[in-house]
Amino acid sequence: MPVLTVDLAIVGAGPTGLFAAYYAGFRGLKTAVLDALPEAGGQITAMYPEKQILDVAGFPSIKGRDLVDNLLRQAAPFEPEYLLGRQASKLEHHDGKPVLELADGQVIEAEAVLITGGLGSFAPRPLPAAEDFHGAGIVYFVPELAAHAGQDVVIVGGGDSAFDWAIALHGIARSTVIVHRREKFRAHQATVDQVRDLGVPVRVNAQVTAIHGTEQVSGVTIDVKDEGSQELPADAIVAALGFTADLGPLGEWGLDLDRRSIAVDSTMATSLPRVYAAGDIASYPGKVKLIATGFGEAATAVNNAAVAIDPEAHLFPGHSSENP
Repeated sequence: MPVLTVDLAIVGAGPTGLFAAYYAGFRGLKTAVLDALPEAGGQITAMYPEKQILDVAGFPSIKGRDLVDNLLRQAAPFEPEYLLGRQASKLEHHDGKPVLELADGQVIEAEAVLITGGLGSFAPRPLPAAEDFHGAGIVYFVPELAAHAGQDVVIVGGGDSAFDWAIALHGIARSTVIVHRREKFRAHQATVDQVRDLGVPVRVNAQVTAIHGTEQVSGVTIDVKDEGSQELPADAIVAALGFTADLGPLGEWGLDLDRRSIAVDSTMATSLPRVYAAGDIASYPGKVKLIATGFGEAATAVNNAAVAIDPEAHLFPGHSSENP
């Protein structure tokens, strides 16, 4: 493959990476945005595109899918090059400048690199009862609510995702029930209260012990503490049991790490020259992992990268409202 030359290579196409693509374009930088996932949007696209996000400044409520679409449109005038479904495997430095190699052999020569990889590579925690079931109907995310229209849906889990999907599927699915192995939930209490107000059954101290059906889920058996086994109708099971994450190849690049995050300074610079990090993958004292935080970190990283690329450039480029 021909070598791709850019000013800024952004590793990670989640919200922080997409905003960084806009801001880099605003600063006149040619960018490439790469991600191992096949679609832009990172965890939002993969895990909760239909979820209403309430803590993005200026939006009282915005659906995850709409936020990603807005970010793509915001960056579009600057024509970033998207390399999706392609993992960054190696990072080296040639003459002090970073060079990325992708798993498919593509080489990217950049003036600077910005890592916005969220939590790194992530995989859903499996549902134990699903180990012996080989049919369809078990999902770990709900990318399309309409796919469950008219279905009986059993949601397994007690975190925010489980309760968010119960709210989202209410009125779309024929029935929805949450099954959780404890009495306490990890989800926010306000979300739990909303689910109960909707009348969605929540079975606590219960576990799914068997899945019925051959080619397609047709029901489940749950074991409820002090009540024994019970049968529930099910056309689909949403296993919202969380996920495991690791840095993947990023962990071998020689970066200073803070557990599963990348240590940065106040300019968002990492321990490697001309390599920056922003968003959930970046770590510093007092860090708060929010989408809103990632947006600010992206702007800080891009502005400092712009000065590293061109020492005569100003750190602060002016307000966008002043630049037609």
